[in-house]
Amino acid sequence: MAANEAAGGTAAGEIVSTAARPKRVRTGCLTCRERHLKCDEGLPECQNCRKSSRACKRGVRLNFIDTQVKNPPITPPTQEWDVAFQDESREIASEYRGGLGRYAALSQEVEEVPDTKDEALFQFSSGVMNTPTLAPQQLPSLQQSLPAENMESYPAAPQRRPDNSREQHVHSADSTDSTFTSQTLPPPPMTNYNDTKQTLTPPSEDRGPLDSPEELLFMQVFVEEVGLWMDSLDPYKHFSRLLPFDSLHEPMLLNAFLACGARHLSLVNPAYHEDKALHYYDDATTRLLEALQNPNRDTVICATTAVILNVYEIMSERPLQRMNHIAGARALIKECRWTAKSSGVGAACFWINVGMELLSCIRFNWQVAWDPDLWGVDMDFSREIDYGREEGWTYRLMYIVAKIANFRSSVPRQAESTQHAEQVRLQTRFNEWNRLKEWIDSWNNASPRTLRPMGYLYPHQTSSKSAFPEVWLIKRTSIVARMFYHTGMCLLAQTHPVLSTRTPEMHDLQQSHAHDLCGIVAHNKDRGVASVAIRSLAIAAECLVLRREQEEVLDIFDRIQKETGWRTGFLHKELKEKWGWNNEEQYQQQQHQNMSAPILPLQTFQYQSSNLPQPPPPPSLKPGPRQGIINPILRSADFSAPTHPYQSHYVAPLHLPPQPHYSHY
Repeated sequence: MAANEAAGGTAAGEIVSTAARPKRVRTGCLTCRERHLKCDEGLPECQNCRKSSRACKRGVRLNFIDTQVKNPPITPPTQEWDVAFQDESREIASEYRGGLGRYAALSQEVEEVPDTKDEALFQFSSGVMNTPTLAPQQLPSLQQSLPAENMESYPAAPQRRPDNSREQHVHSADSTDSTFTSQTLPPPPMTNYNDTKQTLTPPSEDRGPLDSPEELLFMQVFVEEVGLWMDSLDPYKHFSRLLPFDSLHEPMLLNAFLACGARHLSLVNPAYHEDKALHYYDDATTRLLEALQNPNRDTVICATTAVILNVYEIMSERPLQRMNHIAGARALIKECRWTAKSSGVGAACFWINVGMELLSCIRFNWQVAWDPDLWGVDMDFSREIDYGREEGWTYRLMYIVAKIANFRSSVPRQAESTQHAEQVRLQTRFNEWNRLKEWIDSWNNASPRTLRPMGYLYPHQTSSKSAFPEVWLIKRTSIVARMFYHTGMCLLAQTHPVLSTRTPEMHDLQQSHAHDLCGIVAHNKDRGVASVAIRSLAIAAECLVLRREQEEVLDIFDRIQKETGWRTGFLHKELKEKWGWNNEEQYQQQQHQNMSAPILPLQTFQYQSSNLPQPPPPPSLKPGPRQGIINPILRSADFSAPTHPYQSHYVAPLHLPPQPHYSHY
């Protein structure tokens, strides 16, 4: 009996010791392996290396005893049981860099294992780069325009459904609601985001279609929500129709797409957390930083990935903590020499980058960091553009609006030392204002008919009970162009060097374009123009004086947030402060003043340096980002600058591709 108990105790002890034995990890860092410690496989640094302040080294260290692959033994099946041998050697080796190439394929297989791409000749650091040194600045309205709360675009409490019961996915770019309202999203899987085997995309190699439900969902969200507005100025729809296919053999690009899709989903559906999006973002960033240290890198893929990661940072609720690629994307675009004259993916990346900066400068009253004169836009309106390709005219208008934004941000903050110098400056600014006004008028007169409204109904002609006219534009690029056009006209009316906005000419100019712009946004159902609509509508809303119109604008912002997920709550506070709603007594006085005070009569001025009238007093400065300066975020976004982005990672490329890398590039 005692012997049996002793034997039983020994067996139990062996079982306990076996169960308590730590599981061997496969993808731990080399530092922990040298120290004979269990690595938690954390990225970019594991916990052991972080605590001991050691370099967390990654790389390939494979010691295969026998690399001679032979046919597996075959055991004849019996009537009672079947035996099958499964060789997982190649699957295990594929988790290491270059491992799949070192482990040969079975000779009995018909299909040969494709050779992997040549490995770089450099050992790269796997750490994510630090945030660039930059004075704290609020980022553009786009970064503040995504929701943190639940929206009806996605179900609040998703339930898992069998695969054979999922409804067919239908895409409609012009529908009002999100395309995911017709299907139930599965709940996010319970995974450990530090487990690279579950979340990381395999090494760079050709792969088939996405076979992971999670990756497929995130890619669908990107294509139908994020890529929708990224392609608003691209006739070829690179981000939503072409580049996703290229990402199947570019893990860096794929993880950037998945990061944006996961981030958007986490913003509109509380069941999905930011951790998953952050993991894809960190992986794409790590791969990008490794590529930037390789002088033989593919500069096109690097620049495109940085642009997509820039979009992720714009979607971040805490953008100041994630500014790695905002300036880096611009620097890589310049490195590729992409301008308005580029085509393919170069043009797509250039215009999305320039467009986001332009909206930022309109928001914060900054000057555009990239001088519009260096964009390379063809401003010869007499030169015809192919019929049906209105994007070229939209690019011309963006150039003009950028010029207007620079003019607006350079409004003098104090008078010159002498009256003569003040009159000379006033004359110069008046001539510049006239030039910009003639420029935008010429664009409006020369632009094709397809860029103008197909229908226009005054408020009393509609049954919508809207205070604004119903302006119907067919094409998405036409909607974007008209919104930029009315925004530019409103800015010009607000920045006339001599005439106040109370004069009939400037008052009528401002009110007319503000109402048309509000009418476009109020009756528009295209989610792909929401990014431009939010900033343009905010400029127009500042011009409104009637309470009914102001209340409708706030309702429009709420509708945009409900339908697209773009956060607009911050605009409510800003506009109410602008209108005087925070102080009801002040608001009543303002309304009474607007109703009783006559509009100043239009006077005829002789704009000569000898008898120029005194300029109106400069507007009072509101607390917030410093105005009238060059965009501080992109001021040094060039690798020739001493404080350029990617300081500790960038290595100049040996050569730039003379021809597009892909057929549609």
